[in-house]
Amino acid sequence: MPAARKIIHVDMDAFYASVEQRDDPALRGRPVVVAWRGARSVVCAASYEARPFGVHSAMPATRAERLCPEAVFVPPDFPRYRAVSKQIHGVFAQYTDLVEPLSLDEAYLDVTRAAASGSATAIAREIRARILDITQLTASAGVAPNKFLAKIASDWNKPNGQMVIRPRQIHDFLTTLDVARIPGVGKVMQRKLATLGISTVGQLRERPRRELEQRFGRWGVRLHELSQGIDERAVTPHRPTLQVSSEDTFADDLTLDELEPHIRRLAAKTWARHRRQHDRVARTVTLKLKTADFHTLTRSLTPAARPTSEAELADIACALRARVERPAGTRYRLVGVGLSGFVDSDSAVAQGDMFVPRDCAS
Repeated sequence: MPAARKIIHVDMDAFYASVEQRDDPALRGRPVVVAWRGARSVVCAASYEARPFGVHSAMPATRAERLCPEAVFVPPDFPRYRAVSKQIHGVFAQYTDLVEPLSLDEAYLDVTRAAASGSATAIAREIRARILDITQLTASAGVAPNKFLAKIASDWNKPNGQMVIRPRQIHDFLTTLDVARIPGVGKVMQRKLATLGISTVGQLRERPRRELEQRFGRWGVRLHELSQGIDERAVTPHRPTLQVSSEDTFADDLTLDELEPHIRRLAAKTWARHRRQHDRVARTVTLKLKTADFHTLTRSLTPAARPTSEAELADIACALRARVERPAGTRYRLVGVGLSGFVDSDSAVAQGDMFVPRDCAS
């Protein structure tokens, strides 16, 4: 049998809110909500003082304000959060080059080689101590033989905690675990599993793989594997960018004809992000719309010649409105502009940008 891998999942505690509390002593000990105020704003982060009131990330800001009238709302400062994230990832790099960032505040680390003559548990503890020393912020960590278990473990003793799941503990640990703890199992899937009498991973494990595959397709196969504690995904250090995009939710719903200035503004932001890719260029332009009744639409085009300027990107995105087959009076609450289909710039030059046009609609 091959030696078990040693994977650490590090997750900062209420990262954005904690940065705000660190930098402003007046916010310490108070319920802090990182969000812009407004009817269309959502919560980016909530401090642990705000969470007992039911406030959590991705919640509408107006609901957070109703749940916790005493909350202090702070607008997000992403450049500052990115600067702190860079410090944190600098700590990771001191222990392994196998680091897979998931966001500004969490990452997987494969420390199998680093822990060959030591302990992954000790490494995780040392990483958390160094992060605290450098940033004055706490992190939680999970240590396990694979990414699936490490991610669950990192959330087990939050905040400022650590949990280890050893190979011999996997079966017993999963048996009583609520299926809601499985990443990707949301409320809809929970209801589907509940109709089959499945509420724990142990009950899920008892169902034949074939049955789960017949009911849920490839996701059913994945559920079967996870119920056994099997997750062969490697920690991937350098995941290429698949898409860059910018979007905005309006204070008041707009018609299709009123969207052009907003599309051009978002195209400028997307183009600026695209230019940071340096040696990679994008070929596909996508226009994203969300109607007033929350239906999401996307229209995409891969032109024969890729966009080479902010203006060209904006022109293509604006033109994609013509492919939105909705009644003229339809109003939209959100618009976004994206670029995808990245290739190396050398490859793009070699092929002379002779890409076949492709249209998509969904």
